[in-house]
Amino acid sequence: MKKYLILLIFALTQLSANAQKVNLNQFSFLTGSWEMKTAKGKISESWIKSKDSLNGKSYRHALSGDSVLTEVVVIKKIGNVFHYCVTGLEKNNTGTTNFKLISTENNIFIFENKAHDFPQRVIYQNKGKDQLLAWIEGEMNGKKMKSEFPYLRKK
Repeated sequence: MKKYLILLIFALTQLSANAQKVNLNQFSFLTGSWEMKTAKGKISESWIKSKDSLNGKSYRHALSGDSVLTEVVVIKKIGNVFHYCVTGLEKNNTGTTNFKLISTENNIFIFENKAHDFPQRVIYQNKGKDQLLAWIEGEMNGKKMKSEFPYLRKK
């Protein structure tokens, strides 16, 4: 039993160490504009890299052409670890919540905040030059939930 516990601690330490070796350039795949069509219009994200952070904005666009800024996001280091810091701007979704980077394996960047109501994880997967898959997941009222956002690069 002690042997398995030591292996588990080692594995968790390695995952955390890998997440901490990330530099800002590894998030460069996000830069630019992305959009996803929905039944009600589309959702878009745009990202700009600055000296020490990546800054993003998310919008909902109605079929009528009206748009609403829904979130402002900053990916930045807090201490020695990158965080996904999101400020919600929709009704009942205000304030900033930080999600800590916990994994960067296989071009999948996982940010987690177990104390947040929903989601507890925000994930981005680099799927190449023109495709990006983002999703949020976690539990709400004891039920596991997941919402995916398959984005295409806006030309």
